[in-house]
This record gives sequence, structure tokens and C-alpha cells, in this order.
Amino acid sequence: MPSEPDARAGRGKSPLGLRVAAAAGLLFLHLPIVLIVAYAFSTDDKTYRFPIPGFTLRWFSAAWERDDVWQALRLSLEVASIATGMALVLGTMAAAALHRSRFFGKQSITLLFILPIALPGIVTGIALRSALAIMEIPFSIWTVVVGHATFCVVVVYNNAIARLRRTSHSMIEASMDLGADGFQTFRYVVLPNIATAILAGGMLAFALSFDEIIVTTFTSGHEQTVPIWMLNELVRPRNRPVTNVVAVFVMVLTLAPILLAYHFTRGTESTAGSGK
Repeated sequence: MPSEPDARAGRGKSPLGLRVAAAAGLLFLHLPIVLIVAYAFSTDDKTYRFPIPGFTLRWFSAAWERDDVWQALRLSLEVASIATGMALVLGTMAAAALHRSRFFGKQSITLLFILPIALPGIVTGIALRSALAIMEIPFSIWTVVVGHATFCVVVVYNNAIARLRRTSHSMIEASMDLGADGFQTFRYVVLPNIATAILAGGMLAFALSFDEIIVTTFTSGHEQTVPIWMLNELVRPRNRPVTNVVAVFVMVLTLAPILLAYHFTRGTESTAGSGK
């Protein structure tokens, strides 16, 4: 019979088939990303040949000198920043209002908050475009911002409500007993406990907004964010290397807030305010 340490070691090791499946899944997800990065350095300016004939940095300088690339980047940064700011305020306020509230229809309101990110993007885009057309609102950067804010709010709301549920209510009661009003309690007790969750939600919202294409397509006028610019450039074979360079930049730019969000929420599984 195997000894107890051997039995524990056997229980801790995943089956070979499961490990192979996990490795295959990771390869399937990340191999295209690796190829995009590699083709950004390719000397071939028309096709995606493999193996890559050679490597060069000239596409990076070509992308740097193109004004349309910078315009698209500036527009994406503006839209993502404004949409994230709106999401931080609205998502946090909604979470604070619904947390511990008891009223008829609360579950329906909660569902309405989550629905924009649960629905397919094309459904949300069509709904927004129809609503804007009915209200005769001209399409502009602000319609894109509103479209992005609909799902960015959900990300911040989910993070904030999850942290509030793990926050000890005795701290809030103690603050009120000591004479603090609602605003003071929120500022000095609640906000410090949920700040990292809100920050992580804002970073994730920024990353989602920056590379959103479906909702942007339905809510924009003549404006071109980075995803729309890339989609238009892909049909032009000579511009594919520059498109790959911009894709690499977008990956780096969106990966940074995701990693920061992970860093700020790491180790927060325990209940906030419980003294742990």
C-alpha cells in the first residue's frame, strides 16, 4: 500500500489528460497573439508567410509617423477615460445604494445593471443606435462614450458590490454610533475598504472600453477608434504590418490595467474589515 505522503502527492497531481487539455487550450488562445507580435517585425509587407522571411523594425517607425494612427489612439484614450470615469461614479453609487437595501423590485433592478454586459454586443449596439435615432441625437464621440459606459458601469458595480458584501457591517454601525453622518461614514470607513475593488473595476473597464469595437460601430459617426481603424486597415494588404504594430501596442496598453487590477485585488479574499 502507498504511504500517506505518496497518497497526498498523487491526489495533488492532475490527470495527464487534463494537463494536456489545459496546455492545448492555452496554446490555442495565445498562439495567435504570439504570431501577431512576430509579424509586427516581419520584412514581408503583404502576406502572412510562415516561416517569417526576416525581421525588421521599420514598421514601428512607419506607424509612429502616421497621423491617422495617433488620431485613433487619442480618440480611444479619450473615450475610455471618460467612460471609465462615468463608470466609477455611477457603478460605485449604484452598489452603495443597492447594498443592504430591501425593497420590491430590487432583483429586477440588479438584473438591469448586469444586463448590458450579459447581452451580446451587437444587441446592445443595435438597441443604442435605435434609441439615439429615435431621440434624434447626432452620433459623435459622446454617443460612443455613453455606449461604452453602459457596460463599464457593470464592471465597477460588480467589483464594488462584491467587496461591500464582504465588508463588516459592524464598522459602519460603530461609525454611526460615534456621531458620523452618512457621508463621513462612506468617506472614512466604507471607501477605504472598497477602494482597491473600485480601482480594479475601473482598470478593467478602461481595458474593455479601449478595445471595444461592436458597440463603437453602432454608436459612432465618422470617428475612428483604434479597433475600427484596425478593422478598416486589415482589408489593405500593404498596411497589414503597420496594423500588427498597432495591435502590439494595444495589447500592451490593455494588458497593463488588467495586471494592475489583479495586483490590487490579490489577497482580498478575506472579509474586509474583519481584522484578518
